[in-house]
Amino acid sequence: MFIATVPGDGCLVGFATQCSIDPQRFLACLSDKNRTYRLARDATHMALHVVPEDRPDLAELFGGETGDEVDKLSRCEWEPGPGDAPVLAGCPSWFVGQIVDRVPLGDHVGFVLEPIDGAGAGDDPGLGFQDAREIESGHEA
Repeated sequence: MFIATVPGDGCLVGFATQCSIDPQRFLACLSDKNRTYRLARDATHMALHVVPEDRPDLAELFGGETGDEVDKLSRCEWEPGPGDAPVLAGCPSWFVGQIVDRVPLGDHVGFVLEPIDGAGAGDDPGLGFQDAREIESGHEA
């Protein structure tokens, strides 16, 4: 599982993958119904964070709350990264990508990212889908 952040909000992402080696590209898909998506439409950069296994609280915050009602970024530690994309302190593995394209994909929009900065990888495989599947979505999917 990943958490995507853009200036002003963030959300749990279930659909994400590397999509090109040369040039380096990563695809993060956001539901077209959430606030993070609405902010990402105008953002230049997005940060993607691997949710550590020992931080299900972050998955719950960014997946179980809606930015339409809760300021999620006020409930965790973060600092601005490139393009002012929030980099979460609780996630040692992350990268910020410049948004180079947006692709409609049904009820999600794929944001094509060119990685420009990041940290970590480490031994933590991250929180998996099965670990997060009990989170009740903060908004309609």
